[in-house]
Amino acid sequence: MTNKQIRLNRIFKQDGKTVIAAMDHGIAGITPLAHLEFPRVLIPELVQNGADAIITTPGIARHCPDLFIGAGLILRIDGGPSSLTGDWGKMEIIRSVEDALRLGADAVILMGITGTSDEAHSLATMGQVAACCDEWGIPLVAEMLPGGFAAKEVTFDQLIISARLGAELGADIVKMRYQGPAESYQAVTSACYVPLVILGGSRQSPEDLIQEIKQSQLAGARGVAVGRNLWQTEQPGQILTRLVKAIHSK
Repeated sequence: MTNKQIRLNRIFKQDGKTVIAAMDHGIAGITPLAHLEFPRVLIPELVQNGADAIITTPGIARHCPDLFIGAGLILRIDGGPSSLTGDWGKMEIIRSVEDALRLGADAVILMGITGTSDEAHSLATMGQVAACCDEWGIPLVAEMLPGGFAAKEVTFDQLIISARLGAELGADIVKMRYQGPAESYQAVTSACYVPLVILGGSRQSPEDLIQEIKQSQLAGARGVAVGRNLWQTEQPGQILTRLVKAIHSK
C-alpha cells in the first residue's frame, strides 16, 4: 500500500533500519519520569541527536505537535491500567486509528500478549486494529509480550511464536525483547517476515545496551526502540547519538 510505505519511510532510514525513542511510559504511570517530565525539552533533544521516530501518547502528541520535525510519530493507542494497580493484562484500545491520523501519527502501536489468560482478547484486538490500519493505510507496530508483562525469562519457542503471531495478525513492524545468543535469536527474526526491532527494556549501562543492539543486528533485527535507557539517563542526547552510530554505521 503506497500510503503505508510513505509513512514507513518516515520511520526507517534508507538502510532499512531505525532508532526509535520510546516516550509512552507516562500513560502507564511509570516513575520516575526524569527527562520525560518535560516533553517539550526532551523531544527536540532526541530529534536533533538522530531519533528516526518517537513512540508517544495522545497527550504528548496534542501538546507538542510542532516538535515532530524530521522524526516519525508512532502513537500508543492502548492503555487503561496503571502502575497504581499493575493490572497490565487488562489493556484496552483507548484511541481509534482515525484518532491517531487526526493527531498526525505515522504509525500506531499496541501490546500483543501471548501465553497468558489474556492472550485471546489481546490478539483478537490486534487483528481488528490491523484491519483498520489496512483500511486507512497506516502502519501497525505490534509490541509482542511473550508470557505477559510479568515474564522474567522466556524460551526461544515463546519468542518465535510471539514474533510470528505479530506478523500473522497484520503488523507491519514487530517490537519485542532481545535474548541472546545471536545465533539462537536469528530463529526469531527468521520466523517474523516483517521488520523486527528490539526494545531497550529495563535500565542497563550504555555499553551493555550497545552490545545487545549489535548482537541483535547480527541476528537480523532492524533496529531498536529505547525508552528508560534514554530519558532516565543524565544526557539522553549523548546516549542516543551512540545508539544511532551503533545502528546506522556500516
